[in-house]
Amino acid sequence: MVFKPIRPKKVSAQIAEQIRSSILAGEFAPGDKLPPERELAEMFGVSRPSVREALNILTSSGLVMSYQGGGTIVKSLVDISAGSPLAELIKGEQARALDVIEVRKCMEAWTSYYAAQRALPEDLRKLERIVGEMERNLEEMKPSQDLDANFHIIIAQATHNVVWLHLMQSILDTMREFQRGVWRAVYLTEEDHRNLFLHHRAVFEAIRDRDAERARDTMLTHLTFAEHRSSAYVTQQQK
Repeated sequence: MVFKPIRPKKVSAQIAEQIRSSILAGEFAPGDKLPPERELAEMFGVSRPSVREALNILTSSGLVMSYQGGGTIVKSLVDISAGSPLAELIKGEQARALDVIEVRKCMEAWTSYYAAQRALPEDLRKLERIVGEMERNLEEMKPSQDLDANFHIIIAQATHNVVWLHLMQSILDTMREFQRGVWRAVYLTEEDHRNLFLHHRAVFEAIRDRDAERARDTMLTHLTFAEHRSSAYVTQQQK
């Protein structure tokens, strides 16, 4: 029998593996910034050149992108985000956004289902915090569009399935401009804002109660409501 000599892994390769594992575990969402080189070096107890080499490995593999003076950003595993052909299509033909919402109804009904089964205490705390902030905004009649987007991302994160998370983040990035238009033009009354808040609270409570079927059904109710309002917005824009 012939044995091959054992070669110890380079420090940079070990760092890259740990960061890659964190990304694939959903601990970083698409668009999240990694800690700066200096902080990473302190965390790993290594030199900054070793961290820099590790980030170059991750950049080459397509998991992250580094910007001069802007840090290192986690890339989406599913590139349908802003600037993609789908995003450009929605800009030029808003009715296509309704097709995306139809896909979201199917997809998010099931992310909610799995989140109800798998959410960790920290996931539930994040969702509860967002719902609380939505309630405060409702009292002051402030829009909650950013909180709304974060709520859906945290649900995807709570599935602990990195594919759900990256798909959800990419779709929301694609829809961001359209959704802002809907919030400005259609969600105008206190009743609208209250309905949205109640929908989100109902989804959160179903996930918190570990009732997967109720979580799926309440999310479907919410997105059907959003679909109808988005359709009204598209019709309004076409006049």
